[in-house]
Order: sequence, then C-alpha cells, then structure tokens
Amino acid sequence: MKEEATEQVLVAIRRVLKGEIFLSEKMKSRMLQQLTTGGRNKVVVSPIENLTDRELEVFRLIGEGRSTRQIAGELHLSVRTVEAYREYIKSKLNLRNATELVQHAFHWVHHEAAA
Repeated sequence: MKEEATEQVLVAIRRVLKGEIFLSEKMKSRMLQQLTTGGRNKVVVSPIENLTDRELEVFRLIGEGRSTRQIAGELHLSVRTVEAYREYIKSKLNLRNATELVQHAFHWVHHEAAA
C-alpha cells in the first residue's frame, strides 16, 4: 500500500523477489475481517470510513478552512494532486460540488473536535 514506510516497502520487495506473498498489517486486517464475516455483516457507520489516510488528511484540512494551495504546501503535494484528492473525496462521499465538500468537511472537523 502507498502509505507504507520505506523499510516495509523494502521488506515487501525482498519477499516478492523470493516468490513469497507480502501483505501490510492493514491489508492483513482487512482480509481477516473479510474471512471472518464472509464479506457480510460489515457495518459502515460513515462513508468517511472509505477514505484513504491521505484523503482523510486532505478532508480534515479542507474542514479547517485551508485552500487547495495551502494544503498542497503543507502536505508537500502539487496543487493538481490536491485537486484530484478533492475529486476522489467528493465522489466517495457523493457530494455534488466544492461547496458541499467544504461544508461536509467543516461539520466533520468540528464534530470530531467536540467528540
């Protein structure tokens, strides 16, 4: 997975080169969940749970009032990459436009802060 540390990536490459299978801890957990529930009975409390770690980070920064350019600078990404993340988030959360994205992110950030 993209968010794995460099050391884990090297371990993964070495295993694959030996013909072995490598799974990150996160992926192992997901697969075990699938096996134990048979792919059923998975309760998704919120579509926000479907966001990747990076999408969630971008979503949080949007909710904190950061602009696309500010998010790009803070996360060391290009503006185009942040714009792509914004589109992925809107799609995953079924939001129609940037205004809904900002409103949804703002409410989520402030709900999380209160919890």
